[in-house]
Amino acid sequence: MLAREMTGRILLLSSVFLLASVYITKAARPEIIPLKRPLAGVPLEIDKWMGQDTPDLDARAIAILAADDYLNRVYAADNELVGLYVGFYGTQRQGASIHSPLNCLPGAGWIPVERTLVSIPVSASEASVPTQDIKVNQILIEKGSNRQVVLYWYQSHGRVLANEYWGKFYMVLDAMRLNRTDGALVRVTSPVSISETTAQQAAITFVQTLFPLLSRYLPA
Repeated sequence: MLAREMTGRILLLSSVFLLASVYITKAARPEIIPLKRPLAGVPLEIDKWMGQDTPDLDARAIAILAADDYLNRVYAADNELVGLYVGFYGTQRQGASIHSPLNCLPGAGWIPVERTLVSIPVSASEASVPTQDIKVNQILIEKGSNRQVVLYWYQSHGRVLANEYWGKFYMVLDAMRLNRTDGALVRVTSPVSISETTAQQAAITFVQTLFPLLSRYLPA
């Protein structure tokens, strides 16, 4: 009975997304929301963190991601290392859409081991005092003997979501209300060298430093 109910829910959800996709694709009004500033302008020096651009993604990866702009960097501080990826989509019509790391990471050989949600106190702007908590995904991934802690979330119109399906729901809602389907994926990775706890804390600390800056670049 439970399996039958679950199958019914999946089919219903799939049907809703299919109909929503048709609506979004066929919407008459053109819609491309630009960034406030190019993501390349994100500072290489963020508080104690010093960044370095990684090599550009290859043509195949760029074609698969289909992002309008992206940022791919490594930041280091106090013997801690984090990777930062931000992919921005000015529109998610015509087949372009945000790809979940749960789909992309296995393709690169990384196997998700654990998954949970974490709540991180952050500042909405560049004030010094945290003013809100955001809930983000945390996954532990491994490839051979290497492990990494990954934090990621979906961000659009000042809204932060961990759940991919809620992200799709709000995308459809905003398409109907605002004629907007723009959004971004923000992903922070931290290699496990000492312990998973140390890697997690490094990632969280970096997120707290980075988050107030995102409002300079992502559309409100």
